[in-house]
Parts: sequence; structure tokens; C-alpha cells
Amino acid sequence: MNTILQHLKRHGESLDVEIAEAAGMSLDLTRVHLAQLTAKGEVMAYHSIRFEGGEKIEGVRCRLAGFIPPHAPGRKAK
Repeated sequence: MNTILQHLKRHGESLDVEIAEAAGMSLDLTRVHLAQLTAKGEVMAYHSIRFEGGEKIEGVRCRLAGFIPPHAPGRKAK
């Protein structure tokens, strides 16, 4: 489960398929770990459907609970 948390800290919001691929685990095992992390309140997860190139992609999108990424460096718009 630590690999999942580290992936989410590094890459932000991700699909369960992307997390499984990056962690080197099966999709079923990744979903079990994500369910446990969601129950603990460490991860927020929701069902997502998006279309890329006319292809429907369904999955569970996850992100760290209560994590706000730092501001991007550089000039800010006024």
C-alpha cells in the first residue's frame, strides 16, 4: 500500500489502471488496497468515465485525501 501512496504523492490524481501498472501489481490487488486506503480515509476514490479519441475509458480515479499540491513556480497572472 505504501507504493500506491507514493505514486499518488508523486503523480497526483490517477486511474486505478495507471496505479496498478506503476506499482507492478494486478488490477484486482490494487483495487483491494485502494478500498482499504479509502476505508481508512487516506485516499479519495470515485468512478470516472472519459472519452479519448472516441474510446470510452472507465475506471476508478484516486487521489490523496486532504492533499493540496504546491503552487507552480513562476509569474502569476494578475
